Amino acid sequence: MIRADGLEKRYGEFVAVGGSDFSADAGEIFGIVGPNGAGKTTTLKMLAGLVEPTAGEATVAGYDVDDPEMRRALGFLPEESPLYENMTARTYLSFFADLYDVPGDIADQRIESTLDRLDLEHRDRRLGDVSKGMKRKVAIARSLVNDPDVLVYDEPASGLDPLTTHEVLQFVQELADDGKTVVFSAHNLYHVADLCDRVIVMNEGSIIARGGVEEIREAHGRTTYRVYATVELPESEPAGDRYLVEVESLDAADAVRERVREAGGEVIDVRTDEPSLEDVFLELTGEHSAHRRRERAADSREREGSR
Repeated sequence: MIRADGLEKRYGEFVAVGGSDFSADAGEIFGIVGPNGAGKTTTLKMLAGLVEPTAGEATVAGYDVDDPEMRRALGFLPEESPLYENMTARTYLSFFADLYDVPGDIADQRIESTLDRLDLEHRDRRLGDVSKGMKRKVAIARSLVNDPDVLVYDEPASGLDPLTTHEVLQFVQELADDGKTVVFSAHNLYHVADLCDRVIVMNEGSIIARGGVEEIREAHGRTTYRVYATVELPESEPAGDRYLVEVESLDAADAVRERVREAGGEVIDVRTDEPSLEDVFLELTGEHSAHRRRERAADSREREGSR
């Protein structure tokens, strides 16, 4: 339902997004993660037709992103989403349904159903008088008044309390279960790990990793094996009344076990420490940023030498 091919955005010499390729299918939750300035929001805005790509192309639900008809198939939620605070939730959503030419009876039914699913109270209270969590739910409901096939959400749970965050993310999962394509960015990597079918990791405008969360962890993370024994080895550390050796493979753990046996002791426990998505994210972005700094330094030295 979403395809990006060589998607690029430049502002003068600054590359906000450089040559991104990715796709997301119907019923899939696709995550875009990265540090501030990685190009996530620019990518989402290009998909929503709000920012014109410098190069490359993208389609949403079969439409080019510059096709006005595309907007009827898309629901977009920006990270900051001011509402018309003198309106109530019902009047606000009805106003946007009118903009999409949704017939009144269908709009009323759709609005009430969506607000029920979001467990939104105080539907006839001024939006200026409701909580941030309720405003975010109304903004999400606004993205659905046209019953789009594709949803592009920038930080849908940003700044919300834990209960509201859980409700919003559970609703995102329900939307995918209904067959909608959901593409979203998030700073909280635990949310990404729980929700997303596939992920791209961006840094400084580039995609530096992609795949399922487990795929990325296996490809870029390092699993540590903690071997606890009753005897001390040269590389072990005290761990209470035991000794700990950390290794990075099962073969190495088996070798430690054999050495402990030869030393007259026994292995009490072997624990596996799997890297979290956050661990992998920090390592990937750190390595990529360091590599880019070395490249820029080399380019600078080369320019200086050519003068």
